[in-house]
Amino acid sequence: MKWLHERGRRGVSVGELLKAWRNGTADRLVGLSFDDGYADFAYNALPILQRYGFNATAFVLAGRLGHDNSWTAKDPQKALLTSEEVSHLAASGIEIGSHGLLHLSFPSLSRTALMEETADSRRILQEVSGQDVLGFCYPYGRLDERAVSAVQAAGYDYACAVWGTQFAGRYALRRYAMIDRYSRAHLWYMGWRYWLRWVYQGPGSGTLAAAQSWRERRMLVRMSGQTSIHSADNDLQ
Repeated sequence: MKWLHERGRRGVSVGELLKAWRNGTADRLVGLSFDDGYADFAYNALPILQRYGFNATAFVLAGRLGHDNSWTAKDPQKALLTSEEVSHLAASGIEIGSHGLLHLSFPSLSRTALMEETADSRRILQEVSGQDVLGFCYPYGRLDERAVSAVQAAGYDYACAVWGTQFAGRYALRRYAMIDRYSRAHLWYMGWRYWLRWVYQGPGSGTLAAAQSWRERRMLVRMSGQTSIHSADNDLQ
């Protein structure tokens, strides 16, 4: 956050970033999102965000409030936000978004389960937060056409993926993962790669863009188990 602040950037929620983008005022804004709803967000991340005048979106698991991350046995078990903590975050200006009910892989779910994960989680979080919950984040970053349709039917305004997908757009926004072990040098490297991929228009730019697009599609195939790959550019169109 300090790195962004020092460079004149301001962290905002995903919802605020999308509104600014529509209005042509998104310059120097960076959308920040935190997945899973870990309890330490309230006492570790929130004070740092407030120190720099930043905002963010917290994607919360509505069916695991007050429990832990038992869906990932290989990772250390950590407490998740309680209903009271979600309410406090909302009152502090954090955008509350849904991450579903139980952190399940959407492509494997039935139609009924998809509707529960999307619509029921939105209803619960609206009751807890007092906000109109408009954002969704796909667990594990996994999605398919049925998942996107369920999110739209549940009344969300946007949804976040992780990687570029063939569903790229308002309901599959690509994000860049930030890991706590990343150094400043790594952040510069990520910024350089982003510039080459999306800004640079000089000699060889077409080849660079094609290579990066191929790499992203390969990653998508590995993570989702798909057998075909498609272009995934211009996520905000």
